[in-house]
Amino acid sequence: MGIRNAGWLAWAALTTLIAVCVTLAGCPKAPPQPPAGTAVPSPTVAAPKPGETGRIVIGFLVKQPEEPWFQNEWEFAQQCADKYGFELKKIGTTDGEKVMTAIDNLATAGAQGFVICTPDVKLGPAIIAKAQQYKMKVFTVDDQFVGPDGKFMDAPYMGISAGDIGRQVGEACAAEMRKRGWKPEDTSALCVTYDQLNTAKERTDGGTAALTKAGFPADRIYRAPEKTTDVDGAFQAGDTMLTQHPKVKHWIVFSMNDEGVLGGVRATEQHGFKPADVIGVGIGGTSAIAEFDKKEPTGFFATCLIDPYRHGYETAELMYRWIKDGVEPPQDTRTKGTIVTRETCRKVMKERGLLD
Repeated sequence: MGIRNAGWLAWAALTTLIAVCVTLAGCPKAPPQPPAGTAVPSPTVAAPKPGETGRIVIGFLVKQPEEPWFQNEWEFAQQCADKYGFELKKIGTTDGEKVMTAIDNLATAGAQGFVICTPDVKLGPAIIAKAQQYKMKVFTVDDQFVGPDGKFMDAPYMGISAGDIGRQVGEACAAEMRKRGWKPEDTSALCVTYDQLNTAKERTDGGTAALTKAGFPADRIYRAPEKTTDVDGAFQAGDTMLTQHPKVKHWIVFSMNDEGVLGGVRATEQHGFKPADVIGVGIGGTSAIAEFDKKEPTGFFATCLIDPYRHGYETAELMYRWIKDGVEPPQDTRTKGTIVTRETCRKVMKERGLLD
């Protein structure tokens, strides 16, 4: 009996040893597990190339996302996206680094193109090169790309008819001056300038040309360069100029946008001028509405309303058709403006869908 038990035990041991050897030889070794609490990296998945997902993705990049003009552009571009069913990526790009990062991010999202108002027109070559790297289409809005040679680059563009709008502003200033009966010898014009931006220079040059054509003395138009294109930058430029000409009784104020005129008007207030002695005419409209809504009128008399609908909706629509149907947009599209005052601004803006 003991011998039989011993033989059985030997046979069982041999069988177990063979099973272990087969397991070790035929099965892969399990990888070691990381310590508890250690993050396990996810598998790397390549980003989709533009267009490979089958959906259309379009970026809309603006230089000053806090400004009402650009917010309206985004709103109208979104209306276009909702109508046609494409995805719109709205990105604020306040400097060159943010522009390049945004283009990288759009490529990762599979975008096929983007509309952009660049924070610096000299970034044009770098923006085009980056877009070509990802085979994305580029449509410029508001500010036109400038190449190393100082000439405008060959890229689809939509902007305002700057010279014509500037002339509208100058004509409005001259007409109101005549209506108030101001004498040229008692009046000067504060022209808040930003000449490094071509569209800005065209506007203020147009305003100057219209004023002088109406008989206003050219030597009484004082150019005040601003460092930044906002209210504060214009205020500082205007304050300096008004300090240099203390004997002027009446002031005309014009600039490249509403903010330039608002800053100039604030400077006249700082120097003690009443609204009746100031004629400020801006360009834009969306920043003027709060000024017109004040209980008492200010020196900000009127603005040339430019319509962000076309700059938002139409640029997005043109980009969509370019991507979907291969229809390239026009190389140069210009939009015009309408002079509105405190009395007419809200009515016109409601008619154009800019106010509820």
